[in-house]
Amino acid sequence: MYFLPKRILVVGLGITGIAVARFLRNRGVSVTITDISTDKALGGFADEAREIGVNILLGGHKVEIFQNTDLIVLSPGVPHTIEPVQRAKEKGIPVWGEIELAFRFIQEPIVAVSGTNGKTTTTALLGEMLAGSGFKVFVGGNIGDPLIGYVDRKEKAELLVVEVSSFQLDTIQTFRSKIGVLLNIGKDHMDRYPDFNAYSRSKARMFENQQAGDIAVLNGADPQVRLIGEKLNITKLFFNGRSRHEKGATINGKHLFINLSETSQSSFDFSEMKLIGRHNMENASAACLAACAAGGTAEGIQTALNTFEGLAHRLEWVAAVNDVTYINDSKATNVDSVARALETFDKPVILILGGRDKGADFHALKGPVHDRVKTLIVMGETSSRLRSIFGGLTPTVEVCTMKGAVRSAHQAAAPGDVVLLSPACSSFDTFRDYAERGDLFCQEVRQLR
Repeated sequence: MYFLPKRILVVGLGITGIAVARFLRNRGVSVTITDISTDKALGGFADEAREIGVNILLGGHKVEIFQNTDLIVLSPGVPHTIEPVQRAKEKGIPVWGEIELAFRFIQEPIVAVSGTNGKTTTTALLGEMLAGSGFKVFVGGNIGDPLIGYVDRKEKAELLVVEVSSFQLDTIQTFRSKIGVLLNIGKDHMDRYPDFNAYSRSKARMFENQQAGDIAVLNGADPQVRLIGEKLNITKLFFNGRSRHEKGATINGKHLFINLSETSQSSFDFSEMKLIGRHNMENASAACLAACAAGGTAEGIQTALNTFEGLAHRLEWVAAVNDVTYINDSKATNVDSVARALETFDKPVILILGGRDKGADFHALKGPVHDRVKTLIVMGETSSRLRSIFGGLTPTVEVCTMKGAVRSAHQAAAPGDVVLLSPACSSFDTFRDYAERGDLFCQEVRQLR
């Protein structure tokens, strides 16, 4: 248990910032929240913060505020490298993220999931596997409820299944998972990290506080994850490419075989799984492996595999219009996730691409676009750049709105085609978040009907 200081600065006023502020005020802490956005841009968050009884500073970050506090708690969307934070660190003021704060008040074991792609689906599926196995489970973190929101719950869980991002891992000190799952590491958030190695080091922090008896679940086919695994001195379980001498999981057709030890072996059937794509078989393998390691039952795990329908905005089936299938993959905010989405379909694809650039190498998509994309629709801040890269590979249309994107895709599609929203970019140039972007896509598609 950690004893809180009297004055705490919360940076970032959103879902996480509000949850942190409420937690701290319940303990009598004097809280100030700062955000670069204006009152109007924050919607109801500012009013909610005032109701909690915190001091609010909007429209920018004042360095002196950062230097006149006892502790700084960052929301995930706030880089820990901004100047006011660095100046505070130089003065010796501790800087934590929300999951670090929460962890100091949590006694229950944590199963944490991270990775460039697939972590939300894997976290949700893993939560269902363990709940179906009879455990009382909390599922949250970077998905759904912030981890800090669990601390004051009256009904406690037996296991916490927590999605963690690299941004959250950047600001941990003592945060520890009993089981840590690392799905993959691809180039992403290059607008926030100086290079790929820095991003990879953030992901590796998942395991830095693990102890003897803890477990790492690792993607055996990902070279960067392999490098991280080589430095770990805890139990390692591999999926998607384990060697014969390694413990873990192996996919054979529609079956998954798990070997935790000579006396602990099991198998699972993927044939009724509703998730589509090879990458989702890998995600399911990681979830099965972590669930088995956490004590999940074969029946509970298999039932979850058979019934889990996936999450909104992740290769989500929207509608079929004139025998054209419309798929919402708005959560695909990096190049690797788009490549994986395209691999899923063996039919011609009309791809809607674009948004705010995160420093991605779009040239890595030239092969998949050439091989699988019938028509490319580009939109957002990156549209001109995308058109220059892909315009010579496939017919390309530039649009300004989601309505225009859907209508253009509708005109280009023929019966049997797939229209795929898989942007490879952040949504923040036009939309509040990927969910709003995906919802608008779904709305426009349904209007076609």
